Amino acid sequence: MNENEETALRQYFRRLAGELEGSGAFSPGMNWAEWRSGLLAGFRRRLGPFPSRAAELDPVLLERTPCDGYVRERVEITTFDGLRMPLYVLLPEGAGNRRGPAVLAIHGHGYGSREICGLEPDGSPRRGDPGLHKDFAVTLARQGFVVAAPELLGFGDRRFSRDAAEGPAKSSCYAMSVHLLMTGHTLAGYRVYETMRALDYLCGRSEVDGDRIGAMGISGGGLVAAFASALDERIRRTVVSGYANTFRGSILDRDHCLDNYVPGILQEAEMPELIGLIAPRALLIESGDEDRVFPAASAREAYAKLREIYEAAGAPDRLEADFFAGGHEIGGAKAFGWLGRLHNR
Repeated sequence: MNENEETALRQYFRRLAGELEGSGAFSPGMNWAEWRSGLLAGFRRRLGPFPSRAAELDPVLLERTPCDGYVRERVEITTFDGLRMPLYVLLPEGAGNRRGPAVLAIHGHGYGSREICGLEPDGSPRRGDPGLHKDFAVTLARQGFVVAAPELLGFGDRRFSRDAAEGPAKSSCYAMSVHLLMTGHTLAGYRVYETMRALDYLCGRSEVDGDRIGAMGISGGGLVAAFASALDERIRRTVVSGYANTFRGSILDRDHCLDNYVPGILQEAEMPELIGLIAPRALLIESGDEDRVFPAASAREAYAKLREIYEAAGAPDRLEADFFAGGHEIGGAKAFGWLGRLHNR
C-alpha cells in the first residue's frame, strides 16, 4: 500500500467512526435518569454477559507480610466459576479497631498488582524507580485506607506460560482477548466483573465500611476503575488517571492493546458518556499534559462532556479534574487528598 492509499484508508476509517452517533449520546436538555438507564443497559450488553449467579468467593490467605505502616496480604478469591484471582490487601496500622474506608487500586499495563504495591516482579521489595504507577496502592494504605489491588486477568501471575517466559512486562492481553471475543465476551468485561467481585470481598472484611468505598486506576486500570464504578454504585468516589478521553482521540487514533476494544461500543456512546454513568457519584479525572497515550486535548474534551452530564444529574460539584504537568502516569497531587474525603462520615 503506498502513502496515498494509506492516507485514503485512514480517512475512510475516521469518517466511518466520525459519522456514527451512538444511541446513548448525551445532549443538554435530555432527561438524565432516562438517558442513564438506557445507556447502562446497552453498555452492560456490549461488555459481554456477566454470570447470572455469583460464585462463592472462597477466599484463601496466601501470605501475610508486615510492612512500614501497613500489613500486606496476598489473598485469592473465586470470580467466575472455575476462575481464581489473586489480589493484594493492604491493611493500614490500626485497621480492625473500627470499620474504615477502602479503595480498589487498579494497575495498568506492566507486571501486575505487584507494580503498585512497592514490589519487583518476583515479589521482592522494590529496588528501582516505581515508574508510571508510583506505588499508589502503598500511598493509599499509608493514608489510612484498606486497599485491595486485584491482579487483572492477563498480567502478572495470570498469564499464559509462553508470555511469562518473555519477561515480566509481557502480557497475555491479546491471546485472552481473542478467545473471549470469539465467545461473545470481552476482556474489559471480565476485568470489570472481577473487580466487582473484589469489591464483594472487600465489603465482607471486618475492617471495611461498605458505605465508604473508592476506586483509583491508571491507564488500562483507569478503564476498569471507570467502568466498574459506572456499573456498581457501591463505589462512592472514583479517580480515573491517564484514561478519561474520547475513543476517537485515543483508542482509534493510535495503536492500543486489544483489551481496550469493545465491539460496537460506538453504537452506544463515546467514552465520556460511559464514564458519565458514574454520575451523580464523585469523580475525579487526572491527565498529564504530555500524555502521548491518552492525549490531554481529548481528555479536556471528555471533561467538558462530563461537565454537561454532571450538570444534568444535579451534581456539578462532584466532578473534578487535575490536568497536571507530566506524562502518562499517576499525578496524585490532588487525587490522594480528594479520596481522603472518604475518611469523613
